[in-house]
Amino acid sequence: MADKLKFALALALLAAGVVGFYLLSEQPLVLRVLSVLAGVTAGVAVAWFSEPGRRFVEFAREAITETKKVVWPSRKETVQTTGLVFAFVVLMAIFLWLTDKSLEWVLYDLVLGWK
Repeated sequence: MADKLKFALALALLAAGVVGFYLLSEQPLVLRVLSVLAGVTAGVAVAWFSEPGRRFVEFAREAITETKKVVWPSRKETVQTTGLVFAFVVLMAIFLWLTDKSLEWVLYDLVLGWK
């Protein structure tokens, strides 16, 4: 129950920061942005000490660890793959254009007799 209250308080602090942004509409933009940042910071600080917050931090750490294990493609592989994608897009565009014009010719010229 305490974690639910902490989470609700974190959401309320976040909402207070956003509401402060709109309530301070007559103030300089810097003050308005600081209001949002203060709300976000306070909400994160409260959520950090809840069980879901700790699980999220652990999940984020594991995600970073897994990301470091990824073998990223080389520049050559990236350029080749991008070239293939562009070539496929061009071929598909030509195919769809030809299909459209063929169907247009069949429908309008042969079936309906419009010219």
